[in-house]
Amino acid sequence: MTRKNKLILVIMFVVGFAIFWWEARTIKLQTLIASFQSLHFGWLILAALIMLLSLMLEGKTLQILLRGRVAYFPYRNALRIPLIEQLFNSITPFSSGGQPAQLIAMMQSGIEAGQASSVLLMKFIIYQMMVLINFVLTMVFGFHEIMTRFKGIAILILAGFTLHVVVIIGLLLVMYQYRLTKKLLSWLTIPLAWFMKPERVQRFKDNMDEKVDTFYAESVHLKREKKKVLIACALTLVQLLLYYSIPYFVILSLGQTHVNFLSVIAMHIMIVIITSIFPIPGGTGGAEYSFKTLFAVFIVSPSKLVIGMLLWRLITYYLGMVFGIVALAIPVKKRKTS
Repeated sequence: MTRKNKLILVIMFVVGFAIFWWEARTIKLQTLIASFQSLHFGWLILAALIMLLSLMLEGKTLQILLRGRVAYFPYRNALRIPLIEQLFNSITPFSSGGQPAQLIAMMQSGIEAGQASSVLLMKFIIYQMMVLINFVLTMVFGFHEIMTRFKGIAILILAGFTLHVVVIIGLLLVMYQYRLTKKLLSWLTIPLAWFMKPERVQRFKDNMDEKVDTFYAESVHLKREKKKVLIACALTLVQLLLYYSIPYFVILSLGQTHVNFLSVIAMHIMIVIITSIFPIPGGTGGAEYSFKTLFAVFIVSPSKLVIGMLLWRLITYYLGMVFGIVALAIPVKKRKTS
């Protein structure tokens, strides 16, 4: 990690503490302590284990996608990748640092850069497709209730959903309408010439063409390896469902037993949609606001709601950062040579 990354890491922990303090400022300390003391820690341990299992499945997905491409890639090395991704996603705007960090980690494992980029691109496509499936199902079955109860936050959900749909449409265009995509990109660069130098516009166009070519080549590879892709899709879907279920167990730890499992998952998916449009690392601020707004339906007590927000954020955000720091400290397993 660079000095800048370490600084951002510290800042995010400080900001997280400040948000918790701000939300808890009107609640008596004795009330907060009493709420902490009444926690059912067994459910919290289970929630933390589910978070870890979700990341372990992502590591397995990566190992499956690399099967047949590299001679040696043990699960220990595969597991390092999503843990490191989790860390760098958490300290960069729009989670932009996760992909480069994964690439470097894979190269440290002895995988050639081009091959690593290709597999990460395949994993990204599969992940986005499974995320969209979850989003669509949630919008179909749960959005009406959100519109009825939380009209303000519904606008944020629609914005996040639109962003993901645009990404998926872009991916599908490259996969199935390669020539049209190239033409669209060429047309999109025309307005850039109005306020950019011609050489900069050409560099941008060449860069985009290269990315589209790489993506198209990988999409062709995806279509050929249907069995491997189906297994990766299934694992990714389970991984996401595990992650989305974490608030349910956090709510159970607060003693709130009369909650609907599917409703909690739907709410969490919507929170993920909202945080995706916040440029701040980890969607900080937006994530906490969304949790307090949506989960107030299940948690009536203000003190328990704030504690629930804190616990949920510790498990789904800060715990992932800790896992990533540990993964950076673990050396890559090298193949033994005789």
